[in-house]
Amino acid sequence: MLSSAEIQPTLAKVIMSTTIKRLCIIWFISQLSACSIAELSVKASMPMIDGGMQAIKRETDLQLAEDAMPANIELMEGMLINAPNNTKLRNYAAQAYYGYAYGFIEDVNKKRASNFYQRGLNHALYNLHNEGITQKILKGNLTSLQTKLNDLGKDEVATLFWAASNWAKWIDHNRNSTTAIADLPRAAMLMQRVIELDETFFMAGPHIFFGVYYGSRSPMLGGNFTLSEQHFNTARKLNNNQLLMVDLLQAEYLDRQKFDQQAFHSRLNKIINTDKIHTDDMALINNIAKRKAKILLSKESVWF
Repeated sequence: MLSSAEIQPTLAKVIMSTTIKRLCIIWFISQLSACSIAELSVKASMPMIDGGMQAIKRETDLQLAEDAMPANIELMEGMLINAPNNTKLRNYAAQAYYGYAYGFIEDVNKKRASNFYQRGLNHALYNLHNEGITQKILKGNLTSLQTKLNDLGKDEVATLFWAASNWAKWIDHNRNSTTAIADLPRAAMLMQRVIELDETFFMAGPHIFFGVYYGSRSPMLGGNFTLSEQHFNTARKLNNNQLLMVDLLQAEYLDRQKFDQQAFHSRLNKIINTDKIHTDDMALINNIAKRKAKILLSKESVWF
């Protein structure tokens, strides 16, 4: 039998050990709870982000939209710190960077726009990585990449679309890099999977992408004017001839590549002279098209 002198140190050790274990458990639970609460808070805030994205699409004042977008982007970036695996939020961030760069930055600061397209691409690539398409696969054998893409379904359409869109625009702003140009077919592979899954996504965006893809190069360099026109016409039809951006991009890329000045001039003037913006959800993008049409027309004498 242990004496009282021997029992007290032993009991003290047991109490200390038990206390440490309990403190460790409490700390772990507190950290887990903090993480869960942060992620739940982000999830609960998603309807506000949904509404914000809808509102910006309907904005008719370009200056107001331009002023609002940086704050919206920073808000999403902050939320992603607390919920890095929120796929929908990352797709929104990729979309926001693309929209801000294309709509308001690239005509005045191409380098800055290129950086924004890269940021948007990074968000979409994060989601692709979570779906098993790692950077190694994306940059590796094309057959392996295609196999992985074939495994993706409709839930991944937004991720694929914004990855391809940001990637292609980043490449467009880095044409002096042979490495960048060599990646264009990979971006097209991502978008081809989108067109297979949902050709109507984001106002028939996949068809607009391929209209530019085939129309921006001469046939000797992989362009195909017939395919380009077919994609633009399909996009026009799917949008009930209400999306002015289709005509803008056809003029900028296909008409210019074909040296068809008459079509270029006529198409852009038609955009500028369109008074009625047909649908609420196309208000911002149609007003951006009208502004860009004026910029393109100012370059007509240089290009033709």
